Amino acid sequence: MPPRLLSALPCLCHRAAHVCRVSWSGFAAALVVAASTSSAEVPMITAHRGASHDAPENTLAAFRLAWQQDADAIEGDFRLSADGEIVCIHDADTKRTCGVQLVVAKTPFDRLRDLDYGRWKAVSYAGEPCPTLAEVLESVPAGKQFFVELKTGPEIVAPLTRLLDQGTIDLDSLVIIAFDEETVAACKRELPSVKAHWLTSFRETEKGSGEWLPTAAMIAETVASCGADGVGMQGRRDTIDAAFVKTLTDRGVGEFHVWTIDEPADARYFADLGAIGITTNKPGFLRSSLEAK
Repeated sequence: MPPRLLSALPCLCHRAAHVCRVSWSGFAAALVVAASTSSAEVPMITAHRGASHDAPENTLAAFRLAWQQDADAIEGDFRLSADGEIVCIHDADTKRTCGVQLVVAKTPFDRLRDLDYGRWKAVSYAGEPCPTLAEVLESVPAGKQFFVELKTGPEIVAPLTRLLDQGTIDLDSLVIIAFDEETVAACKRELPSVKAHWLTSFRETEKGSGEWLPTAAMIAETVASCGADGVGMQGRRDTIDAAFVKTLTDRGVGEFHVWTIDEPADARYFADLGAIGITTNKPGFLRSSLEAK
């Protein structure tokens, strides 16, 4: 039970018994409403590449830890190997996380699988392999969400569709995300029942100008043109405010999430603006901080 609800129980009980004189069933109903209101204040907490502050990013270890830290969702990055396997890795090559320079798109899956993706983070994670999308999908518990970020162009959509068409995955648990609008459009054509968000960061038009692109109107235009269900935005408080969100809403953008937010004050700011989700490297810390508000 959230701390705020727990601290409110004495007041609720007193009011029920001595002021309102409601029945126990009425009090219980009020308690359920109070609980749902409290939990609704915390948006979906999405673990960025898993619990990547504590575990090696984009590994099953990081995703398992995210669930242990009470994340509502995980986010992972996916590319195609040379032989067409959908693998979970952020960079176009393996140098940063494996210490070996291999281009993912030019390397067969078996070779990628031989590398160590965990030792760079900590010796205790030595031997963590590069997981496939199928393996990550299998790790998602019932009732949880999975943000599948596609780091390639539309060529990944056909193998993704074949995998999802096997019917073993609850498609309602998925959100496909990508910076490439053609990839988003292809996903909406081939997988219309799967939610998709277009992703965008921001750039200042001129250093110190305070003017950032894309504007809310530009975002709305792109979302409409690629058929996305919403947008995932870099969480910049100097760019996204109530007027920005209102423009998005007025122009048909139904929902948005933000990334990558590790500070509670920033998370509260975007939650108050109506973000459906907050992507973070620290899911456990951020949830406990928000619920302690």
